[in-house]
Amino acid sequence: MTALAYIGNAVDAAGFRLAGALCWDDRDNVQTAFEQACASADVVLLDPQVAEALPRRRLDAALASGHPLTVILPRPGGVPNPLDPAERAQGQLGLER
Repeated sequence: MTALAYIGNAVDAAGFRLAGALCWDDRDNVQTAFEQACASADVVLLDPQVAEALPRRRLDAALASGHPLTVILPRPGGVPNPLDPAERAQGQLGLER
């Protein structure tokens, strides 16, 4: 099992590959890539567009389970992602981002 997997755009995937991560770019079948990443890595990093393409129930289950640790990366410019549970909690509590 590898430590890190990334699913997202090809440019960012190239950088993650240099760091030794398993990578899938967003042209692949997102759901299949996500299942493969979850089966083969301890940490799965998701591009925000990939997270939006996954079935919401499956994404929420992966985020809640903690194994593998699943993280939705922030959007460029620090725009909050409504799929990220931490962002949702901060928004509900009125905390600054």
